[in-house]
Amino acid sequence: MRGDHRAHSTDTATGPPEPHSAGPRSPAEVREAVREALDNARRSRGPGATPDATAVGDVLLVASELTTNAMLHGGGVTAFEVIPGEREVRLSVSDRSEEVPRPVRDAGGPGSVRIGGHGWPIICRLARDIMISYLRAGGKRITAVVPLSPR
Repeated sequence: MRGDHRAHSTDTATGPPEPHSAGPRSPAEVREAVREALDNARRSRGPGATPDATAVGDVLLVASELTTNAMLHGGGVTAFEVIPGEREVRLSVSDRSEEVPRPVRDAGGPGSVRIGGHGWPIICRLARDIMISYLRAGGKRITAVVPLSPR
């Protein structure tokens, strides 16, 4: 996943999600799991390992948007994983759809307000790397790497 910014992959991922896995029930549940993982990582690294508050907010926002998109457009979340690193957090969300996210084009004129369609651009803006993998059992996994230091 290192290398080009926002690298997209069509490789088949090796670990298909459990077919009956409900995954997280809400973006709030995902945010809580991310907070817990970051707290555990901070405790294991000792004092001075607290990430920048803005960066933590970015991680929580990306986790929420990935989850919301899977729920709204991907047939539901089938798996979620958060892996905090020293300088970044890797978030993976799997869903039932094989459709790749794409930005929504603005159909309105100047001054129009568009409802929805903001999640994927937010993810692309805040994540350093993004990889999309198709799962053997069907569906896809989107993995986003979000830095833990200010941009």
